[in-house]
Amino acid sequence: MSAAGPIHVLHVIKGLGRGGAETLLAHAQRYADRDRVRLSYAYYLAHKNALVAPLEELGARVTRIEARGTLGIALSGRRLARLLRDQAVDLVHAHLPVTAVAARLAGRRARVPVVYTEHNLHQRHHPLSRWANRATWTLQRHVVAVSRAVADSTPSGGRGAVPVTVVPNGVPVEELGRDPQAGRRFRDRLGISPEAPLVGQIAVFRPEKRLDLWLDAAAELARRVPGCRFVLAGDGPERRALEARAGELELAVHFPGLIGDVRGALSAFDLMMISSRFEGLPLVLLEAMASSTPVVATAVGGIPEAIEHERSGILVEARADRLAEAAAGLLGSPSRRRELARAAHEVVVERFSAESMQRRLERLYLEILER
Repeated sequence: MSAAGPIHVLHVIKGLGRGGAETLLAHAQRYADRDRVRLSYAYYLAHKNALVAPLEELGARVTRIEARGTLGIALSGRRLARLLRDQAVDLVHAHLPVTAVAARLAGRRARVPVVYTEHNLHQRHHPLSRWANRATWTLQRHVVAVSRAVADSTPSGGRGAVPVTVVPNGVPVEELGRDPQAGRRFRDRLGISPEAPLVGQIAVFRPEKRLDLWLDAAAELARRVPGCRFVLAGDGPERRALEARAGELELAVHFPGLIGDVRGALSAFDLMMISSRFEGLPLVLLEAMASSTPVVATAVGGIPEAIEHERSGILVEARADRLAEAAAGLLGSPSRRRELARAAHEVVVERFSAESMQRRLERLYLEILER
């Protein structure tokens, strides 16, 4: 580490597509204190590169590491160690379990300290990923958990030889205020009337999001609130199955795919409904709260750490009838929606901004290197 300049931190991740963990890296680059840290990025999956250009436009150096498959990534420590030496990296910050295994092995080889962020409940990872993580766990200096629930799920259990610090996810609050005009444009593109009640979700279409349950809840909600419209934005491996399920339910759901205008979508929604069966701390939840979009969500993972039931949102068990009942109640009470949305916005500003997240990480980096 140079005494004269900023420390060099390399973020290592499996891919740079538009997922939650990946989006956090873009936030890190935007809010980094350039006098304290210089951030660069390394990734493996060539087809997941949507954030490469945005990171480079923000002045970051981005490197792709060649590796074949999951096992190839886990065993890429020698190549990653060479990169650490070539780029004079002071500290590695790894994300997602398979990449973390490679980073720990590379850090030991290159004598560079490693920090790992756990983005999800540890027990939800593949059994082989959990085994490899446990086998290499002590080869890192520190673990960052995105919520208390995530910290408690790690092999350290929030304690032990490898310290665990909770640094909650953050979002660019100043960019996510409610924008009625952008909301109207979003509705216009989908042919949705300004007066129609609109319930939405933005997600990667994976099993853990339980979007099949979301559709069941939407079907029940449509019976309770005639004229209600629905949007499932995003993409993923379950898309065809979800579209087929919506057809079986005879439910009119818009599937606009990946959207660039998240603020417009959230401003168009009267309500966001989250049906996940497990979560770390979903960015879309924080984005909805920052956009003053009221939320009904399943009480799983780190969600209850952001949403206080009946004050800044509504938490329910993972049942279609519970989701539909809570959503119908809010759609029938505009004043209650405004009350929850206002409280949720205040919570995000105080506790979940991207800038505060980055400042906490920078302090942690410096503490580790000073030791």
